[in-house]
Amino acid sequence: MTKFRVLLSQTAVSQLSLLDSGQKEKVKDALMGLEDDPFRRRSGVDIKRLMTPDEPPLFRLRVGDYRAIYFVVEDEVRISEIIHRSKGYKWLE
Repeated sequence: MTKFRVLLSQTAVSQLSLLDSGQKEKVKDALMGLEDDPFRRRSGVDIKRLMTPDEPPLFRLRVGDYRAIYFVVEDEVRISEIIHRSKGYKWLE
């Protein structure tokens, strides 16, 4: 089975650095879990494909009150944003 590489954008790195240490570790662990399968929901991993016209398609990974927005290109999972749920998906507009 193919292992995916997880890459964070500068924006995602900045957003991750603002989290408290407990939340930061939870988010990091969840992101590393995408190495095995960034497409399929499974126990403890809430993944959803977002209904946007973007190519490649965007996905959302839910980690507590935070959402990681990402897309997949070949064997890379590229994390573009890590947002609090209160921000919602206004960044899509």
